[in-house]
Amino acid sequence: MVNRQAVGAHYGLRDWLAQRVTAVVMAIYTLLFLAVLAGMPKLDYPHWKALWALPVIRYATLLFLLSLFIHAWVGIRNIFMDYIKPADLRLVLYVLVIAALVCYTAWSIRILWGT
Repeated sequence: MVNRQAVGAHYGLRDWLAQRVTAVVMAIYTLLFLAVLAGMPKLDYPHWKALWALPVIRYATLLFLLSLFIHAWVGIRNIFMDYIKPADLRLVLYVLVIAALVCYTAWSIRILWGT
């Protein structure tokens, strides 16, 4: 009898689903945003500023950016799991990527709502 031991974190289905859901969110946002831009009378500063003053645009953009960051994290983590074999190096890279994504999230919120 072969005694197999499961190795890894078993992210499979959750990763696959996260990648698909975030990709769909980003695609829908992109299409809707392009439609909004096409419907704008002018692409000048006052119209652009008025567009970004709408809370729905800010929240939709934040949802897009959070989806992008989750999508990036899942992809980068999977690449690291596949190609970075030393566990200590992989952990350091995980921490660096997570720190960068958290900073990008905070920066995105600051840009969208201004300070």
